[in-house]
Amino acid sequence: MLKKTSFLIALIFVMLLGLLGWVEKPAPLPPDGDNPFLKGEPFHNITLEASLKPFKKNDPEYIRNIATEMFTQWHALLRHADTVSVMLWTADGSEILEYNNLEQPLEWARYMGNPNTEHEVGSGPESLSLHERAYLYMDNPPEFTYADLQFIVKTLKEVGEEQTGKPVRVGATFDPGPEFARSEFKYKRHPEILMGNTMGHKTFVSSYTVLNADDHAYAGFPDGIPQDTPFGTFFGRQTQHFLTDLGFDYVWLSNGFGFGMETWSATGAIFDGEQFEGEKIFDTREKIINFWKLFRQECPDFRIETRGTNLATGIDLAADGVDLREIYQGGFNLLPPPNSPWAALNGDFGLEMAGYMSRIAELPDDRYLFRYYTHDPWWVNSPWLDRYGRESHDIYLPMSIARINARGEVKLPTHLNFLTIDNTYGDMPTQVPDEVMPHILKARYDSPTAAGPLVWVYPFDEYHDWAYQQQERLEEIYYGDWFIRQAINNGFPLNTVVSTSSFQSILAEQPDYFTASVLVSIVPDAGSALEKSLLSFVQNGGKLLLYGPADYAGDDFKAFMNLDNQKPLAGEFQTTSHFTLDQLAHDFPRKISHEALFSGGGVSTVVQQPDDEATQVLATMQQGGQQRDVVWVREDPAWQGGKVAYVRGTNSSSFHGGHLLRADDPTEYFTGPLWMRYVLKEFGWEYAVDKQDPSVKSPVMTVANSDNGFFFSGYVPNTTVKQRFKFPQGAPLLIGYETMLEDGASVYSLPKAWHREARIFIEQEDGMISCHEVHSGEKGIERRIRVTGLENATVRLYPPVDVTQEDLKVYVNSSYPWKTGQVPVKKGDEAYGQCFVVENVSGELVMAW
Repeated sequence: MLKKTSFLIALIFVMLLGLLGWVEKPAPLPPDGDNPFLKGEPFHNITLEASLKPFKKNDPEYIRNIATEMFTQWHALLRHADTVSVMLWTADGSEILEYNNLEQPLEWARYMGNPNTEHEVGSGPESLSLHERAYLYMDNPPEFTYADLQFIVKTLKEVGEEQTGKPVRVGATFDPGPEFARSEFKYKRHPEILMGNTMGHKTFVSSYTVLNADDHAYAGFPDGIPQDTPFGTFFGRQTQHFLTDLGFDYVWLSNGFGFGMETWSATGAIFDGEQFEGEKIFDTREKIINFWKLFRQECPDFRIETRGTNLATGIDLAADGVDLREIYQGGFNLLPPPNSPWAALNGDFGLEMAGYMSRIAELPDDRYLFRYYTHDPWWVNSPWLDRYGRESHDIYLPMSIARINARGEVKLPTHLNFLTIDNTYGDMPTQVPDEVMPHILKARYDSPTAAGPLVWVYPFDEYHDWAYQQQERLEEIYYGDWFIRQAINNGFPLNTVVSTSSFQSILAEQPDYFTASVLVSIVPDAGSALEKSLLSFVQNGGKLLLYGPADYAGDDFKAFMNLDNQKPLAGEFQTTSHFTLDQLAHDFPRKISHEALFSGGGVSTVVQQPDDEATQVLATMQQGGQQRDVVWVREDPAWQGGKVAYVRGTNSSSFHGGHLLRADDPTEYFTGPLWMRYVLKEFGWEYAVDKQDPSVKSPVMTVANSDNGFFFSGYVPNTTVKQRFKFPQGAPLLIGYETMLEDGASVYSLPKAWHREARIFIEQEDGMISCHEVHSGEKGIERRIRVTGLENATVRLYPPVDVTQEDLKVYVNSSYPWKTGQVPVKKGDEAYGQCFVVENVSGELVMAW
């Protein structure tokens, strides 16, 4: 009993010392650049998004304890940030619209489901879904005032800085929809601002509406709102007061707010699903840009961060009149939109990745954001645990993406957000950060340091110029991003983007920059600077894959491509293809549907001179005795090894209502975007999928070049498929796996989500090959990789960039302590990148550095 009493006294004494500050706290970790234990480029900022639900008691000490737990859970990741932020999903943004004074009661997001329906919270029959009726998230949730929210903001900053040793910001949020909290302002007092039909008829606020008068008192409008006040003016002034008075540092505009009217939909103010009304684009652009100007007149300095739409730059521009270029160039001090979280909901990684790349091809500066969906605090789902099934595909795939700026620098996301760190019940299960953080860090360590095998030369300027100078091309703009989305969803391994203007700048200064990559581009316009750059690139040995209509191609480019345009055709066709790549038990149909509205017009392309020996036609489409050539390659001996391929492109999807275009039934129609992956074989990049029948979804994959290694990331919707790889330098060997070679290709059955490194490629027809990491066991050796099963193989080795020929040690049929069996290596062909070669190897090979 005495011992127990003494222990309690001692414990109390230590606690008192801690409260008085006499017990020294752990020193804050140094910045990444000063810490030799941390690896990789630090994030400028990491944001923990959270609702108020974890604060289940309106008690200062409880609030402080919850704040401490927030930063503690994510500490292993936050040490890799220069700044830490907390973004509060307090309500739906109506707390900003309604704000008048700090004593005011706060309507906050204490619900699960939609609280803005005809059914009262917690009422109605059990058969109602959460989208039809909301519940309180807990019995007797706490009441808050704006002053309480001010205290929470202050506490998060204080605790965050204590826990992390870094500056901590807190952000407010605005959402245009009905999802998170009750909104008298949106749905009763001012329904005139509802133009978007995203979650039903007139459910979303449009940024460019005007307000009717009311006599309520607001912080920025104490005498009420005058008639016809622009929403941008009202919202900007209210935001300025709200952020200033409550101590917030920035505002997040959610769900596409500020970027159009129908921010989730394939249709919008310009396109209704049946036709493009091009004459509307000027007025729509003016309204959108005017919102940003009006907002900034009232709220000039606080940083704006944005969610953007669920779509892509070209789609938003053609369908909804969103001039992203003018928004970026407007000096509005905003962080550009990140990747959409929709891949978690529908598995549409093609749209997530195409949209992401299209928005970062050009930027206001080099800052951009990656966002990951861990929990949903409103709809009773936690994507990491249920939608993803604790699989990491939506980490490794989008984090393998990189942009290349005009200086030729590979730029990674500077900001990282987590939506959210709490779930619908206000809980913060430690399992989620514990499981998610290692994947985030691994993906960051393996991020690209150079252009990938494929580089999308995105027509950011061209699309914006066409939209306002040639409205007849809106369907071509609309088609381009949808087509790339479909190609990625069918296995096209695209992960690097550069804008057309940046590409031209790089090529002028560094003509060999893209030598190891295949460029992916639209057909350039006649006489354009892009045309000249692409011609020069190929004629000097470059590899180019073109897609889309060629209606505006010039005579020089037509001659270069051996291309001609005839009468455009649309509808159903029969296809003839010379590709033999994917292997199916039940083959693809030969019928294909080409809807002109969704495929940039009808098919008009043919090879101009069929007897040209440099041209090889690979796929055609036939209709009523007429034929159109839709895939071909050309390789002129005068081009110093340069080669160009052309895929006219059929979108193989169309609009049938709902949010997105719907893909054609693959059991009835051939999927046209498959040809993008198939034609890569002509450049030596062979990636094939073996599956039961066309209805089985193909894997999505990227290949990132990081420190001279090849990092594969993938999502496998159906794990019964096999994947076969054969690249110009040989069959890649995934470290940690075995493979049965088939016709020189490495074959793998891979899990739902996978991420693997390859630094060894082999030329060998068949055999069972194993590739594994082994321990160093030797001073001065950092890594050692072993390959077994070789038979007279040519082996290409890709150590890190700074490893020289003298640094690399290669052993054949040897083992620890590595005293015998070392063989010389020679430098590989520059066409294969920075590699070393060992030839005629049988048995076992070990590379070490």
